[in-house]
Amino acid sequence: MKTFFDFSAPKIDGSGDAIAGLAGKTVLAVNVASECGYTPQYAGLERLHEAFGERGFAVLGFPCNQFGAQEPGTEEEIQTFCSVNYGVEFPLTRKIEVNGAKRHPVFAWLTGEGQGFPGDVKWNFEKFLVDADGRLIGRYGSRIKPDDVRLQADICKALDARP
Repeated sequence: MKTFFDFSAPKIDGSGDAIAGLAGKTVLAVNVASECGYTPQYAGLERLHEAFGERGFAVLGFPCNQFGAQEPGTEEEIQTFCSVNYGVEFPLTRKIEVNGAKRHPVFAWLTGEGQGFPGDVKWNFEKFLVDADGRLIGRYGSRIKPDDVRLQADICKALDARP
């Protein structure tokens, strides 16, 4: 049976695989966009990444231009925007598609029937919580902010379950 860590996605700067370096961590995978009403969530995602990073947690952003063409920039522009405007240091991948015929394989897996949270991604900043074994354990809509009590409780629960 495949896990999240069986997939690969190139880092935004092309320097390798963004998923491989996260094996064994609890990961919040998020499809992101720079020109969306939810874009300020970048700051909260970075705070999560910093707050729980030492406990084996990471945020992984997947830039996507499928929703309202709200991620039109190049990889370099995206990386600069995130760093300058939101202090983002968590890893980002190259731009991908999360729905449709060109859907990235990791999103086909995340949204597939077998993972317990099936269905297409509805908008930017949808979040998928993956445990340290690479199993999908939660899915949260775009309106769920990074400081949401339930989301943070689920992250803590996943971190506490680690050996």
